[in-house]
This record gives sequence, structure tokens and C-alpha cells, in this order.
Amino acid sequence: MSRNIAFNSPFLLGFEHLERMLESAAKASGEGYPPYNIEQVGENRLRISLAVAGFTMDDLAVTVEDAQLVVRGKCSKSDEGRVFIHRGIAKRQFQRTFVLAEGIEISGATMDNGLLHVDLDRPVHEPEVRSIKIEKADPKPSKTIDIDAEG
Repeated sequence: MSRNIAFNSPFLLGFEHLERMLESAAKASGEGYPPYNIEQVGENRLRISLAVAGFTMDDLAVTVEDAQLVVRGKCSKSDEGRVFIHRGIAKRQFQRTFVLAEGIEISGATMDNGLLHVDLDRPVHEPEVRSIKIEKADPKPSKTIDIDAEG
């Protein structure tokens, strides 16, 4: 795996998780089914709506795994024995993944008219300012003596 040049800066300490999240998002962007919308429904609220025509609530699963929202759809056996002259409504198994920013919380999921809505809340945190006390260093470095166990 090649490292992103932007994250090689010595001023970006501890951002390896962000690099992994960006890689995960890039992989997920190639998925095309089912189609979805992401809308802002409040100052700190988002809604993801997926078009899941033909799926029942029992066919769908919404989970949070690590820092990812995962929506899975499985095909039920309800279409067995049916003969379609034309089948234009896609109903196939899927997994759609969304990378979540730190602090994003899933507040719920609802199904309405063939759309699965997943609501997300983005809590507002006040910036934290901390002062770090500077202490005087010990002028005498402590010596470490390595004593051999045999002698």
C-alpha cells in the first residue's frame, strides 16, 4: 500500500486513521446499487435515503462497524415461482458502506414508500483549550545500571 503524500508531514501526528478512512471511502465510491441521497435535514442532522424498492424490512440490515455505516440487503424467496415478462425493478443482494466521521451518531432508520431512511446526528462540541504546565527539567539525568543476573 502506498502512503498518501499529504499524511507524510511531520505536523500531522496520529492521523493514520483518517488516511484509512479516506481509502475506505474511495473503495466504496465505486458501488452503484442501490441509488441513494444524502441530505441535510437540520443544522446538525443528516439523512441517507436508499432506494430499496421490492425489499421488506426483514430483507434489510443497518449496522455500525468500526467507523462505518453498513446497509445490507438480502433477496427473499418471495419471487420464486413467478414468471416475469419484463423485470425492470432490480432486486439483488447489496452492501452499501458509508464512512462516518468521529462523533456521528445514528439516531434511527425508517422505511417509507420504498425508501430506507437512516438519520444521523452530528453533535456540536465546544472547542477545548487546555494549558500545559511547563516544569523545570531535572538537571541530573538518572543513571540506569544494567546488572547481569549471573554476577
